[in-house]
Amino acid sequence: MAKTKIETDHKLNVRMFITGAALVALYAIIVSVMLSLGVSTVLVIVIAAGLIFSQYYFSDKIAMFSMHAHEVTAQQEPRLHEIVDRLCLLANMKKPRVGVSEMDMPNAFATGRSPSHAVICATRGLMQRLNDEELEAVLAHELSHVAHRDVAIMTIASGVGMLAGLVSRIAMFGAMFGGRGGARGRGGQNIVLLEMATMLVSIVIYVIAYLLTMSLSRYRELAADRSGAILIGKPSVLAAALVHITGDIGKIPRTDLRKSESMNAFFFAPALAGGTTANLFSTHPSLEKRLDQLSRLEKELNG
Repeated sequence: MAKTKIETDHKLNVRMFITGAALVALYAIIVSVMLSLGVSTVLVIVIAAGLIFSQYYFSDKIAMFSMHAHEVTAQQEPRLHEIVDRLCLLANMKKPRVGVSEMDMPNAFATGRSPSHAVICATRGLMQRLNDEELEAVLAHELSHVAHRDVAIMTIASGVGMLAGLVSRIAMFGAMFGGRGGARGRGGQNIVLLEMATMLVSIVIYVIAYLLTMSLSRYRELAADRSGAILIGKPSVLAAALVHITGDIGKIPRTDLRKSESMNAFFFAPALAGGTTANLFSTHPSLEKRLDQLSRLEKELNG
């Protein structure tokens, strides 16, 4: 198949490379810390490799399970498949699998380790609230994520935080119970200090990984907005869909939204925007920033 017609974002590629290199370095630090705690080399390799493997190869299944989603055929959801077919034809891309989440919250997400193993999923709430033109704009955004291959790096990034959290817990329990084997005296105190330092280092690594992931997440949303809008040639429609979805999400009880908050980084619009949270910790750029970019793009496309 020829090269996809979805616009390549070189700045996104640079950011993904830098983030990936930083994550590799963090993985190496975590492995070193685990070895310093006395964890066997074989167990360290099994834990680290197993986590990376499961996060990378089963990311689509994990995401679909988390969202109570399932794959659908063209016979089951003809409207959804027709839109994805049209977009793939426009983009000159292989058609990803199509899924539906039986949730009322209007949203969509893309997952999978590569374009050949990707899934684009829309919630039932999204399909019921948007017209065909708006739904096409949202799915164009998600197809852009597949073309940009940014889903895989986001999935792997979450694994670093999980591994750092595991190490911090090992160190915490070690410190609580007085070091290895309940050692006493100066040697035991040194072990406890080492485990406390390890816990602190693990927490710092977790925070760094989280900030790197959030920074990449915000930029990749802007990149997908731009590429998706250019693909359909209607930035204003994507802007309208974004406003529509954001407004409807705001009407859903926060207790319901919290159930999906763990998937925020993968959603078209965040389940919980975190109005009081600093932008540094946000998974998405502000609504104003996204609309401003689409407004400028609308003017560019109209000459």
